[in-house]
Amino acid sequence: MNLLDPTIYLVDDDRSVLKALSRLLRVTGFDNVITYDSPRRFIQQCNPALHGCIVMDVAMPDLNGLELQEALAAKGAALPIIFLTGRGDIPMSVRALKRGAIDFLTKPVQQDQLASAVRTAIARDREQRQARAEANEILRRLATLTPREYQVLERVVAGRLNKQAAFDLGISEKTIKVHRARMMEKMQVQSLAELVQLTERAGVGSSGAVA
Repeated sequence: MNLLDPTIYLVDDDRSVLKALSRLLRVTGFDNVITYDSPRRFIQQCNPALHGCIVMDVAMPDLNGLELQEALAAKGAALPIIFLTGRGDIPMSVRALKRGAIDFLTKPVQQDQLASAVRTAIARDREQRQARAEANEILRRLATLTPREYQVLERVVAGRLNKQAAFDLGISEKTIKVHRARMMEKMQVQSLAELVQLTERAGVGSSGAVA
């Protein structure tokens, strides 16, 4: 198993289904497939740090798919989820999709349909991880700012001119320029547009408050 390849977790209380789905995925080219016939054991043992997705049944005893989805969210696991059902429960599928599920497939699922959904989920996972990494890097840069530099950043991204920021903070415009230059250097940006884009991606609004 190559840990750099995406990992597909299969969760279903029916071992024959797990065997069939695992075979389908491996034939399609997905080598890292881990199966669980117990949702509780899965939530205890899964490693959400691994890149990949989850394919899980909805109707499982003890802990159904939607409950497992909630438990994973509470644990902070953000792996994309593909639900499988043998009943085609539309209301349940709507709830699952609203909670962030990638797809909702009806058993018996076709190989091409499953492979397509898994590829979509893996691509989504890759995008989400990249976005989180970028946001964390921006927050790291923000943490290097002094309180005064952060105050200047708040006003800069709010569109305040240097003289307006100086008035707001009760300091000279020259001092504002010094703080602004240091702030821009620490944030590793060359323009106001870049700074605004960075702060938006990190969830920092025009008021400077972290969302």
